Amino acid sequence: MSDKQFDLDDDEYADLVRTVLRDEIGRGEGANFVLHRTYLATVTGPPLATALSALRRLLVGEPGAYWTFLVHTGPRTLVGATPERHISVDAGQVMMNPISGTHRLPAARDADPAELLRFLADPKETDELDMVLDEELKMMAALAPGGAAVHGPRLKPMSHLVHTEFLLTGRHLPRNAPPSEPGPPSEPGPASEPGPASDRGYADVRDALRATMFAPTVTGSPVHNALRVIARHEGRGRRYYSGVAALLGRDAAGGQTLDAPILIRTAEITADGVLRVPVGATLVRHSTPEGEVAETHTKAAGILAAFGLGTLPTPASGGLALDDPRVAAALAARTSRLSRFWLDRPVGDATAVPALTGRSALIIDAEDAFAAMLAQLLRALGLVPTIQPWQQAAHAPTDHVDLLVLGPGPGDPRAADSPKMAALRHLLAERLGRAQPLLAICLGHQLLAGLLGLPLHRRARPYQGFARTIDLFGQPRRVGFYSTFTPLADSPLADSPLADGRPADSDALATPHGRVELARDPVDGAVHALRGATFAGLQFHPESVLSPDGLTILRDVLTSLLPTP
Repeated sequence: MSDKQFDLDDDEYADLVRTVLRDEIGRGEGANFVLHRTYLATVTGPPLATALSALRRLLVGEPGAYWTFLVHTGPRTLVGATPERHISVDAGQVMMNPISGTHRLPAARDADPAELLRFLADPKETDELDMVLDEELKMMAALAPGGAAVHGPRLKPMSHLVHTEFLLTGRHLPRNAPPSEPGPPSEPGPASEPGPASDRGYADVRDALRATMFAPTVTGSPVHNALRVIARHEGRGRRYYSGVAALLGRDAAGGQTLDAPILIRTAEITADGVLRVPVGATLVRHSTPEGEVAETHTKAAGILAAFGLGTLPTPASGGLALDDPRVAAALAARTSRLSRFWLDRPVGDATAVPALTGRSALIIDAEDAFAAMLAQLLRALGLVPTIQPWQQAAHAPTDHVDLLVLGPGPGDPRAADSPKMAALRHLLAERLGRAQPLLAICLGHQLLAGLLGLPLHRRARPYQGFARTIDLFGQPRRVGFYSTFTPLADSPLADSPLADGRPADSDALATPHGRVELARDPVDGAVHALRGATFAGLQFHPESVLSPDGLTILRDVLTSLLPTP
């Protein structure tokens, strides 16, 4: 090998991390983003023979890989040991496998046994995995409207590192049939329901692959805007990095099957001997440039070692055993504050509310697939939800539905020149003017608050993928935030007496649409929620896996907005 180097050196990559943390996460463009750089070298021997030798080393040295493979097309050869399943479908059962969080195995034989436990307790690593769990649940919510079960978290050990992962399972959407309720969560293996004799009853597996491109673990969230951010800052193509290899086939009964791992920890060798090993790091609100630089070295180490290259020393034995009871306890503790709705999926109509059952809801998708997760919670409460992109809904009537839900999305709600913000404000104003039930979430909440006269503020430290307990109109609730902006009410709001003669309290606001109650932070005045006679706004995400009280919150809000006919 010769000419060995990263295309971006450590300082250049660190500068890129700083820029994205400041200009993208810091301005509300998303919760996390994956930036890559590529290790380059020149192969001195025949490329295919070099790749075959690397494949042998990977088969021996990376037993934890999901796929270890070599693909030779003539002009190029791909060889790798990827840890991550993107999506698989077998007999109608869909599985996705979000992986995030990286612990470098120590090189010293006297490694601190508590180091792995510190990694498992690290808020940055925990938040990183929870955010990609949310993002892949969005995809599963669309693929399996009857519900997806969450298994984990678990450890994914590799030669130089350990990842954390979840496994998601659900039933693929049957063609021309309404979604059925999920059964109890099941471990991967044979489908929990009898599969069809052929694929005729299920959507084409190619549709599942198309609908889930690209994985948030290698792009960011929300995915669509993450792709824009990547294009702005990487300034070059990714070639095969963050794509998938896919095997499509038939099972013994003739049904379609799909198995598609993500192309990470994969080397590409061209016919002229150029070796490329792309690696990326996930940037979240509490990332550091130095930490993300180190993560790219850690991720590259295994595949580079297979080619006799390396940026890190080979790990030695030592440290805490992965099957130690303390590790199991640390992993279990990670789920204690997650939503049981997603971990324990209710069966049948166990959570349906009679007053809400059969009521229609239109969810406006503002470029965040959280809309699909919202639909599942609304369906669990008994409503009949549909989703419409904001571009289609911008000038369409909404008075035919019982409830309009204006969902979350990226961007600055203060932007005067944004077509999206203008369209969403128009939808809000029309619904408010007709005094018809309206629920606004995250971006929608910010726009609603602006229409009601509250100032909008950009947080100095973004609340992207951040969970905390708040006072929600007198009830302590733990909820998950994905926001950089928030409405503010940081001074007393005492207004005129109420209609019944009682004085208005300091958390009420007089508006042209009536009295509005505010649930706000006592320290900085951030408005976490607001409610009026026919509308409500929530700055947090009740549909998120970070909101253990999300279903209860939605039930209470909607039974107030949609009283029994």
